[in-house]
Amino acid sequence: MATNLLVLQGEVEQIAALRYTPAGIPLLSFSVRHTSEQIEANMQRKVECDVSVIAMSDLALRSQDIKPGVNIRVTGFLARRSLKSTQLVLHINALEII
Repeated sequence: MATNLLVLQGEVEQIAALRYTPAGIPLLSFSVRHTSEQIEANMQRKVECDVSVIAMSDLALRSQDIKPGVNIRVTGFLARRSLKSTQLVLHINALEII
């Protein structure tokens, strides 16, 4: 199996209301703003990005009370938003409040 693993730390931005898939699985969508300094080509670079995140099942239920402004670390994998989209979304399987 090919590797698809992402660990990201940042601040919760927008949070959508908890909803359910047609199969009845809880789904929570939110965005995380990441800001850091990284080394690239032996030079320091400031990195800022907003990442769309999806939590499903029990993790969605446990995460629904998170408020904007909270710092978190999430672990998950990247996938297309939908079959016809090229936009990436981070599907998380772990969330830690830091």
